[in-house]
Parts: sequence; structure tokens; C-alpha cells
Amino acid sequence: MPTARPGKLVVVSGPSGAGKTTVTRRVLAEPPVPLVRSVSATTRQPRPGEIDGRDYLFLSDEEFGRRRSQGDFLECFQVFGRDAWYGTLKSTVAAGLETGNWILLEIDVQGGREVMRLHPDAVSIFIRPRCLEELERRLRGRGTETEGAIVRRLRRAAAELAEAEHYRYQVINDDVERAVQEINDILTQEAEKTCSTN
Repeated sequence: MPTARPGKLVVVSGPSGAGKTTVTRRVLAEPPVPLVRSVSATTRQPRPGEIDGRDYLFLSDEEFGRRRSQGDFLECFQVFGRDAWYGTLKSTVAAGLETGNWILLEIDVQGGREVMRLHPDAVSIFIRPRCLEELERRLRGRGTETEGAIVRRLRRAAAELAEAEHYRYQVINDDVERAVQEINDILTQEAEKTCSTN
């Protein structure tokens, strides 16, 4: 794939349990554009099977705080209130864009809003379930969280769903194959638009 042109930012957000990670992994496996996932930094502990540098950059609270005070992040927020920090390092994104890659940011709506403010030309996609009830079924089906955590996530999901209108595209993930195809179509259309303006 040609890499002469600067790349584009692709922002993907959606509530917890909407299937963002599953869908984006499938898109990244055979992308229609030179798409690379940006690895976010976080202060939370790795979950079983997660690898530092592949899934996340796992930073101590001190290191994250130092980088935040230096302005190293494109966006960073405490995603679940008093819990862990998450953020996107400017250096990671800039390096990818300079090589002509499209950089995929799978981030929370707070981070998405900040990135879209700084980069209004970003391709923004909101992945959502068909309804909140479906989201609750998925979260409970995971069997990984307490009842209190599920209730908090559902409350947050309702607020996040209200943010969907600020994204250029919305994709309903009630069928993974269809959602992947829809995102591939969006990326193809955006690539064609880029070509036609150059």
C-alpha cells in the first residue's frame, strides 16, 4: 500500500460491552487502508494474557503523572471516576501518521471528544449495541464483574450513548461480521475522498 501521503486518525469509541475490541481486531486483521492500532497507556494493572506494549503501555501512577504534566498526551482521562488513567501519547500518533499509516484510536468518549476537537478531520466511528438491554446482557454474560461494577458501567453507558451524535459515523454491532464490513466500507469511502481531494 502506498505511504507517500500523511496518514489519518480513526477514532473508535463506544460503551463498555459494545464489542469495540472484537470488531476493531477483525478490522485490523485485513484493513482496506494501511491501518495501525495506537497502543494506549494506562495505570491499571494488566489483565491475564495482556502484554505490555501490545495491549497497553502499562505505566505507574508516577510515570503517567509525569508524562501528563509534560504535555505528552494527545488525550488522557480517568475513565471510570477514581479508577485508572488512560491516555494516547502524542509521539506514538505522530510517528505513525508521518509514515502514511492510518492510526486507529480505540478510546473512551471523553478522549474521543478531545481528539476530535484537536483533529476535526479525524474519521470518528461510534460502535454501539442496538439497545441498553442488549448491553446489559453482554456485560452480565462476561461474568467478570461485580453487580456494583455492572450498574456503574450501565450508568456510564447511557451517558456515552448520548455522545454518539458527535461522531461522524455510528455502527450498530448486533452482528460482528456486518459491523466489520460496515467499518471497512467507511474506511474505503474515506480513502477515496482523500484521493479525490489530492
